[in-house]
Amino acid sequence: MSSIIKNKDLLLASARSKRDFVARKLTLSCLEAALQAGDPNNIMKSSIRIQGSKLHVNSRSYDLSKFRRILVVGGGKAGASMSTSLEHLLGDRITGGCVNILRGTGPEFRTRRIELNEASHPIPDESGVKGVRKMLNVIEDATIRDLVICLLSGGGSALMPYPISGVSLRDKQLTTQIMLRSGSTINELNCVRKHLSFVKGGWLARAAYPATVLTLILSDVVGDPIDTIASGPTSPDTTTFASAISILKIRRVWRLIPESVRRTLTKGVAGKIDETPKQDDKIFRNVTNVIIGNNRTVCNAAWENAKRASARSIILTTLLEGEAREVGIVISAIARELEASRGRSKKPFTIIMGGETTVTVRGNGKGGRNQEMMLGASMRLNKCQGIAIASIGTDGLDGNTPAAGAIVDGHTVQRAEDMNMKPLVFLQNNDSHTLFTRLHDAIMTGATGTNLNDVTIATIV
Repeated sequence: MSSIIKNKDLLLASARSKRDFVARKLTLSCLEAALQAGDPNNIMKSSIRIQGSKLHVNSRSYDLSKFRRILVVGGGKAGASMSTSLEHLLGDRITGGCVNILRGTGPEFRTRRIELNEASHPIPDESGVKGVRKMLNVIEDATIRDLVICLLSGGGSALMPYPISGVSLRDKQLTTQIMLRSGSTINELNCVRKHLSFVKGGWLARAAYPATVLTLILSDVVGDPIDTIASGPTSPDTTTFASAISILKIRRVWRLIPESVRRTLTKGVAGKIDETPKQDDKIFRNVTNVIIGNNRTVCNAAWENAKRASARSIILTTLLEGEAREVGIVISAIARELEASRGRSKKPFTIIMGGETTVTVRGNGKGGRNQEMMLGASMRLNKCQGIAIASIGTDGLDGNTPAAGAIVDGHTVQRAEDMNMKPLVFLQNNDSHTLFTRLHDAIMTGATGTNLNDVTIATIV
């Protein structure tokens, strides 16, 4: 198998000692194992099977002979791969459909029954709106004899925009940009998105009613809350208009967002706009949401890889959150403590973590949460021997950069200073990508076609 990490040789060549080289090599192999396990095609094959007329999804089954049509809709970074896998499985049983996918990923995939519509992420665009409009057309006359299969994955919220009346796409774009820069979590961002949309927060399920709806989900949200993943288009919503306003005020951006958004949310609190569908709504009686892959899927694969390499290993958490640079400091502290307490043991130790941190943008540099986390970690690893830490987004794209993440060790700071770069200055300017690019320590995978949160690996040798 060819290397998933395209610049692995350069990343290994950056090691200044044999121990650092060994630590980097094991760390990178664990990351590649995680990415391989996160491949949507592999997950779909292991989660879904056909036996006669029965469609089995994990422990659930559907008798396809009872349905007049099978319609497919959805969106996300894994949308293209999920669609091709589903077509391979169901073939001509699929009547038709439309799935929004990440722009640039379409040429790699071919579908006959499901239209793949390219759209923008993380800022929504008009192409995304066009795709959603097609989805609604596909299911608009769905009946109780139809099966609607919805494919959702990370990035689905931005890739499936359909603004509520009174809010323009431009205003929604601005709101998304402002919230991203404020350090808002994905849960907070999607709460607001749901209350500015005609499809999120359960509205897609209402559009498909009374059809049977099966939603297959690859989760990119810490803890797997179904109503937050892709903003829960087929899930009962647990948030409210009041929740959205509260988030914007806590993040101190209420007065910065467009007036149309403030007006719409205020109308919602006053009851002048219908609240998103809740758990007791009849539209959810024939809706099933199934998580077929999540962050634990990829962390387990990294753990298995470390085990095969005869390393002691632990999955410390799949719920990692917080300000990226601060989380990096904590991770480096854990690695240093383990290194200090290893005694005479020569067996490598690998710590595996998953989740998703956030960055509060204060500078004007280029970076992402994984690279910023690693820059924070590097400053506390200075002069440590035999420790390597790397963190990547499983989608292969970190922040506003082409890198998936970065790798650091105890010589990272010294190497930067030898090139007249002060890591603290780059950290203060949110410019981690520039530093790691110059050090040849930015991890490059390209878009992976999936999104199962982030994976962080710390190896001590």
